[in-house]
Amino acid sequence: MAGKFVFEPTNFEELKNHYDVIIIGSGGTGLTSAIQAYELGLSPVILEKMDKIGGNTTRASSGMNAAETFVQLNHKIVDSFEDFYQETFIGGGKKNNPELLKFFTEHAALSIDWLAQHDIKLDDLTITGGMKTMRTHRPSSLAPIGGYLVTELLKYVAKYKIPLFDKITVTDLLMKDKKISGVKAFRDGEFEIKSDAVILATGGFGAGKDLLAQYRSDLLKLRTTNQPGATGDGLKLAQKVGAKLVDMDQVQVHPTVQQDTPHAFLIGEAVRGEGAILVDNNGKRFVNELDTRKNVTAAIDNLGGTGAYLIFDRDIRSRVKAIEFYDHVGLVKSGENLDELAQAINVDDQTLQQTVYDWNSAVESQNDVKFGRTTGMERNISDGPFYAIHIAPAVHYTMGGVSINHKTQVLNTDDKVIAGLFAAGEVSGGLHGNNRIGGNSIAETVIFGRQAGQQVFKYIEG
Repeated sequence: MAGKFVFEPTNFEELKNHYDVIIIGSGGTGLTSAIQAYELGLSPVILEKMDKIGGNTTRASSGMNAAETFVQLNHKIVDSFEDFYQETFIGGGKKNNPELLKFFTEHAALSIDWLAQHDIKLDDLTITGGMKTMRTHRPSSLAPIGGYLVTELLKYVAKYKIPLFDKITVTDLLMKDKKISGVKAFRDGEFEIKSDAVILATGGFGAGKDLLAQYRSDLLKLRTTNQPGATGDGLKLAQKVGAKLVDMDQVQVHPTVQQDTPHAFLIGEAVRGEGAILVDNNGKRFVNELDTRKNVTAAIDNLGGTGAYLIFDRDIRSRVKAIEFYDHVGLVKSGENLDELAQAINVDDQTLQQTVYDWNSAVESQNDVKFGRTTGMERNISDGPFYAIHIAPAVHYTMGGVSINHKTQVLNTDDKVIAGLFAAGEVSGGLHGNNRIGGNSIAETVIFGRQAGQQVFKYIEG
C-alpha cells in the first residue's frame, strides 16, 4: 500500500441484516477482535458511533506491556510472567481480579508475537510508572503506540474487507431464548441487525458526565483525556440485559496532562520513562516521577492547584516522538540553557539549576536519595536545549466496567454467563484493580481483543 494509508468506512448502503458477530467500537479492542474472528472464518462487522475511527486508542502514546518476549531478550532483558503479575497486582492495590490478571500477564507475549505476524512490530522498549523492568513495547520509529496500532490494524480490516460502519449508534442488545440475537441501532432511523454474538468494545466512561456524577462526582470538575465518545455506552447496553458492573468507583486520574489549551493533551508516561523529572512552581522536585499514577497524582494535588512542570532535554526529547507533536501544538516551552528555561516558565533559575544538578548526580550514582526513584535513569538532563511542559491531573481511565471472565464472556448479576455476549478492553472491569499501570491498556486491547474473537468462534461453532 504505497503512500499514506487512508481508511474509508464502509458505505452505509452496504449494511446487511445478519453477521456472525457484531463488534461495537472501533478502537484497538474492536479492530483486533474483528481481525481475529475473520481469520477464524467468521463474518464480523464493526459498528462505530463516532465519525472518527479508533476511539481512545488513537490517544495512547507510551506502549504495550508484555513479559518474556523475544523483543526483551533481544535487548538482553530477562523478565517473568510472575514479576509482571506481581507489579501489576501491587500497582492495582491488590484489588485486581486474579483470573483476569493471570490470563493477561501470561498472554501478553503471545500478543506481541501475533502483532509481529501481522507486520506490526513493537521492537523498542521503554518503562512506565509502577514497573521495575523495561517491558513497555513500542515501534522502533518511536511513533506514539495508539495511532500506529490503529493504522496498522485498519490495513488488515481493509485487506480482509471487514465492513466497518461509522455514525451508527447501538441502542439495545436483542435477546431470543436467553441468548444474544443481534442489536437495535440508529442512523437516519432505527433498524435491527441479527447476529449470533456481540462483542462490546466500546471503551470506558471517562467522558461520560452522567456516570461520573453517579459514581465519582468528586471528579466532575476535572478535565478529561478521553475522546468525546467515551461515555460508557457499552456498560449501559450490557446492564439492560442483566450484566453485572464491577469497580465502578475506580476512576484513574492521569498525573501529566497539559490543559492550558481548549483541548486537554495527555503527556505520555514515556517522557518520564526516558528520564524527565517533575518540578513544582519553585523549580524543585517533589515526587518519584515513576511511582504509580495514583501516587504521582496525589503529590501534584498536594501542590495546591498550581500543577507542575515536566523538565527534559534534547536527548530525552529524541527518545519520545510524541514530543514533536506536543511542540507543534504549542505545549512545549524551551530555553537554550536552564536559566532561559526557568525564565520561560517563571521559576527561580538557581533553584532549577540545583534541582537538575542534584538529579544528574542521582543518575550518575544510580541513587535517588531524595525520592527513591530507580527507573527511567538511563540518561541525565544535560544536553541543551532544555524543555518544559506544564501539566496537571485529569480524568483518564475507568478501571470499572462490565463483569467478565477470562474468556471475555459477560457475567450477569448472579455471575452466570450471558450467552453470546462478550466484552473486552476498557468497557470491562476488574483487571486493573484501583490503579492502571501505564502500558497495560494497549496490552489489554490486543490480549482480550484476540481472546474475544477466539471465544466467539468457539461459541458459534458450538
